[in-house]
Amino acid sequence: MREIPYYEALIEAQAEEMRRDESVFLMGEDIGLFGGTFRATEGLMAEFGARRVRDTPIAEAGIIGLAIGSALAGLRPVPELMTMNFAVVAMDQIINHAAKLRYMFGGQFDMPITIRAPGGGGTQKAAQHSHSIESWFVNAPGIRVVIPSTPHDAKGLLKTSIRSDDVVLFVEHERLYSMKGPVPEETEDLLIPLGRADVKRAGQDLTIVAWSMMVHEALKAAETLAAEGIEAEVLDPRTLDPFDWDALLGSVSRTRRLVVAEEGWRTLGVGAEIAARVQEALFHELDAPVQRVAAADVPTPYARNLEQQALPHADDIVRAALKICT
Repeated sequence: MREIPYYEALIEAQAEEMRRDESVFLMGEDIGLFGGTFRATEGLMAEFGARRVRDTPIAEAGIIGLAIGSALAGLRPVPELMTMNFAVVAMDQIINHAAKLRYMFGGQFDMPITIRAPGGGGTQKAAQHSHSIESWFVNAPGIRVVIPSTPHDAKGLLKTSIRSDDVVLFVEHERLYSMKGPVPEETEDLLIPLGRADVKRAGQDLTIVAWSMMVHEALKAAETLAAEGIEAEVLDPRTLDPFDWDALLGSVSRTRRLVVAEEGWRTLGVGAEIAARVQEALFHELDAPVQRVAAADVPTPYARNLEQQALPHADDIVRAALKICT
């Protein structure tokens, strides 16, 4: 099977869905002539024209507002926010309108909006451009949160998201864009259902659940643990809403130990919810308390050495695992 970078998988997914459905269109800052800050829309304006690949002003609330109106009119907008942190500027439109309108009007219309947003730290973009704030959106009913860790999952989940009739926040970690991985040829219609986790590595001694960039840190940690005779299962939920609780609880009921690894802040993060639910469901089956690995509760520093200290790494996962396995 061919290997392509994450960003090319995103380009293919968008192009295939635009060819399939004329109601799909893209919009965002620098996505057209420039091809996107991370090249994830490169070449699409040349194929589909400026009518369906629209460069917008720097106005995130306006971008999402336009997406809402377009969806109500029967289109399938795919707005891109230049960074996940800029979603904060559009929070009223996302949380107070896009996520709630279908419910408030009794399901009389759909809201097929797929918001693409780069996120994550580790690239020295300082405190206003470097965070993993997906937990803020998981907390809000009415939004699907999709967060793939590989090119294969990025393509299959983006195609599914665009076809969904729900509001989807599609989070892409900035350090994943250049990462290569196997993806089937374009002739195959790759669709991955939302809410279905994937076992990235099988194991029987403990479960590590991680998403986005932290999946790769978890896999590094699993290799280190294997050298110590501990076989870790790495489970990637791929979507945080809907979350595949059956897959997670099934894994933990076998391994009897759990480490949750996320790049978001520790306090009130997604990991806290996972830990609470697992201990509610499997308290008597756990051999040790659930361990959480997360970013320090500080704005991400610009200085590289401090940024690396603030972010979680494979070594942190190893230490958490050894704490409950030895």
